[in-house]
Amino acid sequence: MTILVLAEHDNKSVKKATLNAVAAAQKIGGDIAVLVAGHQAGEAAKAAAQIAGVKKVLHADAPHLADFLAENVTAVVLSIAKGYTHVLAPSTSNGKNIMPRVAALLDVQQISDIVAVESPDTFVRPIYAGNALATVKSKDPIKVITVRTTGFDAVASTGGSSQVETIPVPEDKKLSAFVSREVSKSERPELTSAKIIVSGGRGMASGENFTKVLEPLADKLGAALGASRAAVDAGFVPNDWQVGQTGKIVAPDLYVAVGISGAIQHLAGMKDSRVIVAINKDEEAPIFQIADYGLVGDLFQIVPALVEELKKAS
Repeated sequence: MTILVLAEHDNKSVKKATLNAVAAAQKIGGDIAVLVAGHQAGEAAKAAAQIAGVKKVLHADAPHLADFLAENVTAVVLSIAKGYTHVLAPSTSNGKNIMPRVAALLDVQQISDIVAVESPDTFVRPIYAGNALATVKSKDPIKVITVRTTGFDAVASTGGSSQVETIPVPEDKKLSAFVSREVSKSERPELTSAKIIVSGGRGMASGENFTKVLEPLADKLGAALGASRAAVDAGFVPNDWQVGQTGKIVAPDLYVAVGISGAIQHLAGMKDSRVIVAINKDEEAPIFQIADYGLVGDLFQIVPALVEELKKAS
């Protein structure tokens, strides 16, 4: 078997999600190649070559690949896909944008968001917002798969020494054009890779309260900040803070849910966290059903008191 993993990168370095996808590929078994498609992405290709377990890195470099436009990256994947039994990508925004196109054009069914590998043709994936797991078997000659990154421990980013091979790049499809990108800048850890996350919900009442109440707690814990969909829809915080089925899937060592009732779509994005702490004034809130520790009370009193205790402990 031969497996192709589409790398998630920023043209300079490889993102952690790629390491999770390679881990899934190792569970399948066989020779693993990593595709780095981008522009002036030589450093990213070198980084990919050092990933443990990778046999070969395919480097596709062209100006029209700089911004990872789905149509152009899909064309690169299709140009080499028939030489592989499996094509994998992390279940990120880019992966979800590209892989369905690849599957459709190869005339195969995509297997989405796998969390476990039973055999080279059998995989486990969550359904019903993560409330059930389905085991699916594919008879397609090429398995097109997206990988839920929280389902697989990342492989080591160093220790490998694979060769980097430059491959031809199909012409620009000119079906879409990059216009602009607004990137949130923060000194905090990235939400999807943070070991500790502090999230707020509708109970925070305003965006100002995220700053006044949650930020001091996140600062003391060295945590990333997240939010429920309700908080995002209310305009309290930016969209990229959203945790849940329609946001980001996370599994930190510690997840602190403040003023979050625990809607199914939110639980689907964080219930694999190692330790869950919930703070809510409603003792019947669904979040308490999955929390390891729960505090019932006014978050505007509990959180500042918790911050003071952390200051004393430090």
